[in-house]
Amino acid sequence: MKKSVIGVVPLVDYEKKSWWMLPGYMEGILEAGGFPVMLPLTEDSGVIKQILESVDGLLLTGGQDVSPEVYGEERLDYCKECSPERDRMEDLLLKGALQKDLPVLGICRGIQFLNAALGGTLYQDIPGQYETGVTHCQRPPYDVPAHEVELTEGGPLHRLLGCVRLPVNSYHHQAVKKLAPLLKVMAVSEDGLTEGVYMPDRRFVWAVQWHPEFSWRSDENSRKILKEFVRRCKNED
Repeated sequence: MKKSVIGVVPLVDYEKKSWWMLPGYMEGILEAGGFPVMLPLTEDSGVIKQILESVDGLLLTGGQDVSPEVYGEERLDYCKECSPERDRMEDLLLKGALQKDLPVLGICRGIQFLNAALGGTLYQDIPGQYETGVTHCQRPPYDVPAHEVELTEGGPLHRLLGCVRLPVNSYHHQAVKKLAPLLKVMAVSEDGLTEGVYMPDRRFVWAVQWHPEFSWRSDENSRKILKEFVRRCKNED
């Protein structure tokens, strides 16, 4: 059976002048039954159009901070390295994917970019802007839980996983602040931060703040999220 092609947004290393990918993104999608392909870093409208015609879904990966200009704020000292090229590429990809109703899964930076691009805002740095005792940026190993999230009852994740509280890993310093109007919350951390969102008027647009690409080997719920994404890329409701 032909596998769904998943376009995976590249990670960018400016110091090494390279585009690269963590194996967990690729292996997790492969295990879930998909065919992952790392995309080029491009803003060429023709290439973006061809990408969207060639893939069955998009995976928005982790990486640098989302540029504050995406959500209309000044950059604070808290903000770390950004990737304006990724921001612009993902904006084009996301607009095209939403227009075509292609499935989209965002992970870590993915939830942040999705929210910012759709009109929400971000905490540029959790320790500097949000009082919490929860560990949001854990030390290795990254496949073990760092805290729990509460799933919105009746929401997509709750229906998929069948639980209300979910242990998750965590490796981020930015987070959703004001929720974008087109998104709904489906997971919240113990300290009240939004950790999972979805678009109710699209076939499948989900994003989570934690890292299934690190935990899919050891965590069944991480595998379920990736498998549901791939399943929906096959247009299986």
